[in-house]
Amino acid sequence: MGFDAGSRSAQRPRCGPGGARWRGRAGPSRGPRAGRQPLSAGLRGRREGPSWPHPAASAGPAEQPRSPSPSAPAGRDRGARPVSAMRSSSAWAWQELLALLCSVWLWVGAAQRTGPTPTAQSQGPKLKFRLAGYPRKHNEGRIEVFYNEEWGTICDDDFTLANAHVLCRHLGFVAATGWAHSAKYGKGVGRVWLDNVNCGGSEKSIVDCRSRGWGNSDCSHEEDAGVICKDERIPGYMDSNIIEAEQNQVEELRLRPVVSGSRKRLPVTEGVVEVRYKEGWAQICDEGWNHKNSRVVCGMMGFPAEKKVNRNFYKLVSKARPKHKHREDFGVPKRLYLERQQLSYRLHSVACTGNEVHISMCPFEFYKGNATAACKGGMPAVVSCKPGPLFTTGSALKKKKQGQQQGQRVRLKGGAKAGEGRVEVLKNSEWGTICDDRWNLLTASVVCRELGFGSAKEALTGARMGQGMGPIHMNEVQCTGSEKSLWSCPYKNITAEDCKHSEDAGVRCNIPYMGYETMIRIVGGRTPTEGRVEVKRGSKWGTVCSEGWTTKEAMVACRQLGLGYSLHAVTETWYWDASNVTEMVLSGVRCAGHEMALSHCQHHGNSLNCKKMGTHFAAGVICSETASDLLLHAPLVQETAYIEDRPLHMLYCAAEENCLSSTARNANWPYGHRRLLRFSSQIHNHGRADFRPKAGRHSWVWHECHRHYHSMDIFTHYDLLTPNGSKVAEGHKASFCLEDTECQEDVAKRYECANFGEQGITVGCWDLYRHDIDCQWIDITDVRPGNYILQVVINPNYEVAESDFTNNAMKCNCKYDGHRIWVHNCHIGDAFSEEANKRFEQYPGQLNNQIV
Repeated sequence: MGFDAGSRSAQRPRCGPGGARWRGRAGPSRGPRAGRQPLSAGLRGRREGPSWPHPAASAGPAEQPRSPSPSAPAGRDRGARPVSAMRSSSAWAWQELLALLCSVWLWVGAAQRTGPTPTAQSQGPKLKFRLAGYPRKHNEGRIEVFYNEEWGTICDDDFTLANAHVLCRHLGFVAATGWAHSAKYGKGVGRVWLDNVNCGGSEKSIVDCRSRGWGNSDCSHEEDAGVICKDERIPGYMDSNIIEAEQNQVEELRLRPVVSGSRKRLPVTEGVVEVRYKEGWAQICDEGWNHKNSRVVCGMMGFPAEKKVNRNFYKLVSKARPKHKHREDFGVPKRLYLERQQLSYRLHSVACTGNEVHISMCPFEFYKGNATAACKGGMPAVVSCKPGPLFTTGSALKKKKQGQQQGQRVRLKGGAKAGEGRVEVLKNSEWGTICDDRWNLLTASVVCRELGFGSAKEALTGARMGQGMGPIHMNEVQCTGSEKSLWSCPYKNITAEDCKHSEDAGVRCNIPYMGYETMIRIVGGRTPTEGRVEVKRGSKWGTVCSEGWTTKEAMVACRQLGLGYSLHAVTETWYWDASNVTEMVLSGVRCAGHEMALSHCQHHGNSLNCKKMGTHFAAGVICSETASDLLLHAPLVQETAYIEDRPLHMLYCAAEENCLSSTARNANWPYGHRRLLRFSSQIHNHGRADFRPKAGRHSWVWHECHRHYHSMDIFTHYDLLTPNGSKVAEGHKASFCLEDTECQEDVAKRYECANFGEQGITVGCWDLYRHDIDCQWIDITDVRPGNYILQVVINPNYEVAESDFTNNAMKCNCKYDGHRIWVHNCHIGDAFSEEANKRFEQYPGQLNNQIV
């Protein structure tokens, strides 16, 4: 077979990334795909597709197919050959030489490449992945990768959710819901295999993502990345890549009650300590076990402290174990069920210091081999814990709660569940926040235990639970974990340059398992976070009457469900599936909003009293992980308050919107005037979600007089109260224009009222109602001179869900002499201690105009 010039140019290999037969790797597509080879394969001189036969293979049986290597063809010096054959052989040699030059060009190009390189340049054995660390669930943890026969971690530098998506798919999950930085799940050991990983999110393997290369990292294990995967497996995923290796760590722990009657009582405060092992549970040998170990276990279980156990009782249990299992078949009543289970020991020689937040941080040893014959000189470790005030049952509950609240100098604000929130501390009778510099689990655990919870699950930074207002009292708090109070830990005082409220510290604490979520469910909704509420009464499930069902009741329902905050309290459910609806079992539910379950609220008990029993009038909820949080800027009210005598002929629109006192109806319109206490109000959204009106814009009401839409009939209440709380004058403000007047530096405005625009207040923005607009006042025409309290309440009817309703009220002291008014001491309702609030309410008033 001969080659002419045309056929030679058509068949010779082409150099460069776009070559048809020899290809390098370029651009974002870096993984081996159909018809392509990784760069490493190209560097080794591999070809894609079938090997090319020698051009002169048809010359005779003596001629064998030539090797595809670029060396000279065999048999070149065997004597004279036909000219066409020589020409063909020469063409093939030229073609092989060009292929060699192409491979050299590719190698030089790859060597000169700058920036992060693909991790796939070393194929090697198949990679393995696993989740590790503490404390964690089965679908989250520190991500570890097995490469080059060694387990290692991935650095969190430049880590993104897209990286987590790729890694979770390696582990057999469909996607990621989040990721963690700064060794949230503990520091790993060994190599940091990957750094500066940059995935697009659609890659099939982590080797297709860009990085600094395997083993090329400047990170320490304090920067180990973690992932939180969606708890849903990839369909058909059989070979799980989550390695169940013998690791020196314990992921899950429980207390198993020994006395049969205590199994039904929650929370479980005493029992045998067991750790998760493979598909079951194993015990810990109590040789060397002490109260420090018990303190760590109790903290993990959600209890602030441990108490002494009657060990002799459990020794008798061990001795009383039956020799023959068939005795249980005769139905002999057993007081103890510890004796019914075969013991399998997993750990021994546990030696905690007592300050650890998880038992995995303690020194201990694993049993190897036949664990059933272990712990011959001991017995299973047993722990007894003291519950906090929220989880105490019996007559001592009320007394403990009252004692805690009176001397409380630490509190949590803004959390959706019990045991989580922004940490606030009381200093000089004023509540303030803590800066997150050097905030860690040890310090967070001191807060949790002080408040009656267990050790800390998370030490939250960056105002993860919303921003506070007022002073920042503490910075760089450094606890050892053994302190009884946060105030016993060393800390630094704050300066104006140190911290902002965007750095407020928060916590998530371990709390006891109470089983509240098993007594409620939502059905019929379009998403997993909405639906008709059903509760379990005895053994029966049923719906809840929607009469009186408000945001506060819906907040409790969402909290009990573990779904965060209530976005909407639904009283009519026409658009939800009603094909499998149960009958109504509960009515008259009235909650304060802080309860952990609907059963803790007031209700009618076993007697039903509901006017609308129909399916479509059952109570429902729409829950959300985040919520807004509105606060009034108190100093501005104090700075802008003044009195104006306004002519009646200028108040027709205000009268139409009911912004004047009732006596104004009897005035001699349009003659005369009304005396108004005017002030500006600046309302901030410091929550984690935008504040939006409950009603959609289709139902907003147009007011022709002021020519604007009302999205909420009553957005604020303005009241003038006597020192004993009696109301002497009132006003209200409809939200005719909720918009972002100003925002923080890094926040963009989203809401504007002009041209029938969307109304709301963005997180990090505020809405300013100036003192000179209609209805921004209290009509005090009929008020006598005296000492009063000015009170402003935002969202008074709880129409829109917020993460914290306790900070919606603002109060000021004021003195009115009939001609002038002095307003001072303005503050958010929960900004001061109880003692300071009592002094405020008992304020005797000003004797002169000198405000001290």
